[in-house]
Amino acid sequence: MDILIYLIYFILFLFLGYFIGTAVEKRHYHSIGVRERQYINLATVTSKKIEEADQIFSTQLVMGSVVISLDYFKRFGASLRNIVGGRIKSYETILDRGRREAVLRMKEEALKIKADIILNMRFETSAIGLITKKKNSIGCFEVLAYGTAVKLKD
Repeated sequence: MDILIYLIYFILFLFLGYFIGTAVEKRHYHSIGVRERQYINLATVTSKKIEEADQIFSTQLVMGSVVISLDYFKRFGASLRNIVGGRIKSYETILDRGRREAVLRMKEEALKIKADIILNMRFETSAIGLITKKKNSIGCFEVLAYGTAVKLKD
């Protein structure tokens, strides 16, 4: 009888994780889309130089960081995928959301100093927050986007 109760709890948490996690993810993607359209005019490039080098007024390092946690369903799905191998799509969406959010936060910082362009944009990604004693269990991801905000002369 106890096994049946544990199985019911497991299935309940699995479905709750899936539906709530999906709703949160959709809401975050919508927010990202709105803000990306808002900041579309601030160019962000990986190039180290610009042709108008003589027009540079000032430069400053800007960065945006985000930490995104895994929900129960994504963690469960990823553990199943580890058994059979292949792409872990649930992690890919988390990293996509993290990268896009980090870039938006970096652009927000650049707009505070009225930058015209962000040069040499880079990403750093790390797994942090191990939540279990298992060696390969990941609790959350941090994504850091950074670059050089350039303000041009008028």
